[in-house]
Parts: sequence; C-alpha cells; structure tokens
Amino acid sequence: MNDRPASLSRRAVFAQAWPIMLGQASIPFVGLVDTAAIGRTGNAAALAGVALGATVISLVFWTFGFLRMGMTGLTAQAGGAGRKSEVDALLVRGLAVGAAIGVALLALLWPLRELAFALFAGGAETTSEARAYVTMRFFGAPAALAVFAVTGWLFGLGRTRAALVLQLVMNLANAVFDIAFVFGLGMGASGVGLGTALAEWVALATGLVIVTRIAGAGPVALARRAGSEELLERSALAHLFAVNRDLMVRTIALLMLFAWFANAGARLGAVALAAQHVLMQFVNVAAFVLDAFAFTAEARVGAAIGAKSRPRFLRAVRLTSEFSLASAVLLALAFWLAGDWIIALIATEPAVRTTAERFLPYAALVPLIGLPSWMLDGIYIGATRGRALRNAAIAATALYIATDLLLRPLGAQGVWLALWAAYGFRAAGLALQLPALVSGLDTARAVEGEAKGG
Repeated sequence: MNDRPASLSRRAVFAQAWPIMLGQASIPFVGLVDTAAIGRTGNAAALAGVALGATVISLVFWTFGFLRMGMTGLTAQAGGAGRKSEVDALLVRGLAVGAAIGVALLALLWPLRELAFALFAGGAETTSEARAYVTMRFFGAPAALAVFAVTGWLFGLGRTRAALVLQLVMNLANAVFDIAFVFGLGMGASGVGLGTALAEWVALATGLVIVTRIAGAGPVALARRAGSEELLERSALAHLFAVNRDLMVRTIALLMLFAWFANAGARLGAVALAAQHVLMQFVNVAAFVLDAFAFTAEARVGAAIGAKSRPRFLRAVRLTSEFSLASAVLLALAFWLAGDWIIALIATEPAVRTTAERFLPYAALVPLIGLPSWMLDGIYIGATRGRALRNAAIAATALYIATDLLLRPLGAQGVWLALWAAYGFRAAGLALQLPALVSGLDTARAVEGEAKGG
C-alpha cells in the first residue's frame, strides 16, 4: 500500500475536477434554459410557475439523491480496496434501485403532485402553470433516478470525462426540446417539463453506452456474471441501505430547507418569486461549479478510506479545498460584476429584473458563504459517514426555519439573510464532527495492522 501524501498532486486534482466543473456548470444550464425559455415570453406567472414546479421536482427527485452520493462513496471505497467485482455489482444495484423507484414515482404522480401543491403557496395562475410542468417532469423519473446511479458510479471511479459527456448530452437535448416545445409549439410550462423529461431518457441511453464501455459489459451481462448471490450479498446490501437511509434523510432535510426558501419567496408575490428564481440560477451555478472539487474530494477521500490511509485523506482534503476557495472568490467577483447583464439576459419583465438586480449582492456572496458546507459534504460523502451528514442537515434545517421566521419582518432581505445562515449552520454541524472522522481512520488502520501482525 502506498501511503505517500505526494501521490496526489494539484495537477491530478485539477485533471479530475475540470470535467466535473464543466459538467456541473452545465447542470444549471438546464434550469437556465428552462427559465429563459419562459422568461423571454415576458409572462411572470408562467416563470413563477416553472420556479414553483422546479422546487417540487427537486423535492421529489432529490429525495433519492443518495443514488448519486452513496454510489460515489461506496464505489470509490471498493475501488480503493481493489474489489473490482463489488464495483460492478454496485452499478447493477444502483441502476435497478433507481429505475424501480422512478417507476413507483410515476405510478404515484397524482397523489404526490396534489400533496405538493397543497403544501406550497402560490396564486391560482402560478399553481396551474406549475402543475403542468410537474406532470410532464414525472415521465422522466425512471430515467432521472437511474442516471443518478450512473453518475455516482462514474465519479467514484474518477471517470469524470465520461460523466462530463453524459451531462453535456442531457443538457444539449434539454435545450433543443425546450426551444422546440416552448417557441415552436407554444406549450409553455408543460413544454419545458416535457423537454427536460425527454432529455433525461436521452441521458440514460447515453449513460448505458458509457458504462458498458468502461465495465467491458452491459448491466445485464454484469448481473449474470456476478450472480444473484453476490448481488444480494447480505452485508453489502446492509451497508448500502444503511448509508442510503441516512443520506436520504439528509437530502429530505436539505430539500425542505430550500423548499421553505422558495415558499418564502412565494409569500411575497409572483414578481418576488420570479426574481428569486432568477437569482437562484447564480446560486446553482456556484454550487455546481464548487461541487467539482467536492466531488473530487468524494472520490479521493473514498479511495483513501478504502486504502485506510490517513496521509492520503488529509492531502485530498487540503488540495481540493485550496482549489475550491480560489474558485469561490472568482465566482463571487464574476457574479458581482456581470450579474446585471445576466439578469437582463434571463428575464425581460421590468419588475422582475428590477427586483433581481436589487438583491443580486446576496446571491453573489453565496459562493464564499456556502463553500465550507459544500466541501465538508464532499468529505463526508466520500467517507460514507451518512449519520454525520444526516444530523448536520436536520439541525441546520431546524435552525434555518427558526431564523427565517425571526427575520420575516425584513421581507425579501430577511429571506436571503436566513439562507446565508443556513449554510453556516450546516458547515458548523459537520466541522464539529471532523475530528472524530480523522481519529476513526487512525483506529481502522491500527486494527488492520494488528490483524496482519496477529
């Protein structure tokens, strides 16, 4: 086993991160195209409807985001330990679970949709547009969740260029379909939803081709090769479900946090909600770009955990954090300097543009404020410490809601200040548990040494 910290260089980190950065930067492009397709029509109600509908879809789909996160950590650890058969088995399990959950969601479309719109505020016209968008998006659920698993598997193996290809194909397909359905057929919010759903199926087809080339066989052939005994091995499944259970709770807590944030904007009216949605595109770009280094940390930390190497773990954390901080500074400056121009590009309705420009500074500072929480997420996901992620997310969400209620007299300003506080709560909760993670790695290495010595 090679324990030398120098085995991970800045060049290696950047080589792994830049495809993720491009791919992640292009993910908000889906939301940006969706927003611009409606925003350029000048219909504030339709834009607010897509904003509200996108919040509902995020809440439902990303409840199962563990299919991406858990897959990355588990695959990286299996790869770091040299367990090729388990790497293949994880891909098969992930695809099967993702597709099954997606089919179940599609079957439950009506009750889930109606429950969502019973919970979230919005005027009659906004809710009507949002309901049309959500209905179409659900038809892409099986593909979307299976793609989560494929992406997580690729990240875990460090195959970031392949993941970039997958993401770019989906984003290009989404743009083409949106333009065709919204401007060509005049379908409005439902056209945006349908375009994204079809793009998710295109992405799944692309992903299956990619993983077949990497694994040397398709998922069906891999399942036959592994056999039911290995795929259903009790300890592996128990670990998979334990990690995914905690990640699922963590994801639900964070989705509720951002759903509360969206609903806080909805309480202020359609113009405020539409402006907030425009500004959230900046936040999404920041989160997804900085996630490039968080995802690199996931893979590198996971490999270090699999190899039980404390030096590799610490170096992975330090190098990925250095790159992340530099990127956060550049993003904040870019948003501050070019934000007004970007807002004008996205939205044409004057009231929406004026409101978004007024609160741009709050969104521009999110890269710096959110950086610690995003990086710590990557570290804990790679280490598959789901319980720590779960506890920090629950605490952060509860504290955020209390903060939002306290700041409600400040209106939209209070909504953004509460969001800033949420990132701080989450980072603090994870940072407090970091010493235990490092000491746990030392203990695992010591136990392994004793076993070999005995």
